Amino acid sequence: MMFGSIDLVDLVETSLAGLGTGALLALTGVAFVIIYKATKVINLAIGEMLMVGAFVFYGFSAGLALPAWAAIPATLVVAALIGGGIERLMIRPLMKDNPISVFMVTIGLSSILIGLVEIIWTAEPRRLPEFLPAQPLTIGEAFVPSKTAYSFLIAGAAVALLITVFAFWRGGVALRATATDRAAAASVGINVGGVFSFSWMLASVVAALAGILVGSVGGISSAMGLFGLSVFVVVILGGLDSIAGALVAGLFVGWLEAMVGRLFGGEYKLLATFSILLIVLTVRPYGLFGTHEIERL
Repeated sequence: MMFGSIDLVDLVETSLAGLGTGALLALTGVAFVIIYKATKVINLAIGEMLMVGAFVFYGFSAGLALPAWAAIPATLVVAALIGGGIERLMIRPLMKDNPISVFMVTIGLSSILIGLVEIIWTAEPRRLPEFLPAQPLTIGEAFVPSKTAYSFLIAGAAVALLITVFAFWRGGVALRATATDRAAAASVGINVGGVFSFSWMLASVVAALAGILVGSVGGISSAMGLFGLSVFVVVILGGLDSIAGALVAGLFVGWLEAMVGRLFGGEYKLLATFSILLIVLTVRPYGLFGTHEIERL
């Protein structure tokens, strides 16, 4: 059966590949949302935090020859320390200033992270050591690359875990309370500064995990931060403060980019993605699931 210039099997394979990418967009979008929910900071360096996580994993797995079961936890610990350090040294001192100051700091942070990666590892693209099962999966006649399939499963499990944590864990309740009203949260004994640090540490860990998965599929380079452009569209579409929105929007944007790339060529992917961004900003600027509030920077 044919749909224009694409048959049914090709349609299914392209859709599954897009959903695999979408799961990684959703996971990174969740990292963005975690920071915004707790601190109201729009972190434009989320793509570069993802990149740093991928390179740290490369350093542990290829540089130190650690097995994946050791390199991944070590990477996540380093990512947490980096996220906590960024919050404490660069973000918290500016939290009482104009929001534009913090916004600009995140732009500068992205350049700093790129520079550090290129100083340590150079700008040369690299491949991560293989650590995901190599056996491809098939759904009917459709072929699904193993890395895409397992990345989808890992990212999906991570997002489900985060949703559960924020719904029932006391720390998740504290984060939601802080996001709603900082003064009220502080008045009932919640350590607001601790919540800020925790949110950046957790977001950095989530971004690092996404970076490892993205790198396992397509390799790593200092340009990986461009992945964050699509992530920004995801969080605008889903809602800046909605984890569920990041999940839904991530899957949709990943599928859309895959279909547009297959039908019209890869150069049209970002055109389609940012067309969606412009439409959403015009029609529903708070996103599909976001709080009905608009902040101007």
